[in-house]
Amino acid sequence: MTDLTGKKIVIVASDYFEETELTGPLAMLREMGATMHVAAPHAGSIQAVHGDVAKTVEVPVDVTIESLDPEQYDAVVLPGGVINADHLRLDGDAQSFVRSMAEMGKPVAAICHAPWLLVSSGLAEGRTLTSYPTLKDDIVNAGGAWVDMEVAVDDPFITSRTPDDVPAFVKAIATALVAAE
Repeated sequence: MTDLTGKKIVIVASDYFEETELTGPLAMLREMGATMHVAAPHAGSIQAVHGDVAKTVEVPVDVTIESLDPEQYDAVVLPGGVINADHLRLDGDAQSFVRSMAEMGKPVAAICHAPWLLVSSGLAEGRTLTSYPTLKDDIVNAGGAWVDMEVAVDDPFITSRTPDDVPAFVKAIATALVAAE
């Protein structure tokens, strides 16, 4: 198993995120030794869903997005879920944070519908990304190349398609963090 001791990763999400796309990376990266934080537009907790319909668990929020400092994190993970991704793509603080992380060359990992935030932040142009298939036109129209792959890595971006890809997604995040040392 990859040792991520000393790495600090933030997961940025809002209500109605796809449960396994947040809880899977959260548990797996924590198990590898990373310090994990969950950031949201508001304090308290955020609501998970399964398949964008059925409410599941609530996840505690550690920090608000507006208070995030990119200097404090080694990577950012963006889970999907249609409603979550649609809300975050319009959140100026989320856009600013992911742009800063990308400019610093830190891994920006987005799964399923989360690449919408990359598109709305002006980060898709000239990049090879994957996502849930319905985002293909958005990525292409933003000047990116869309591929149907389990994981697409176009440094500093790591993207995946669906909850089924979470293990490969997390492995790519860990690989990027180790390579950055």
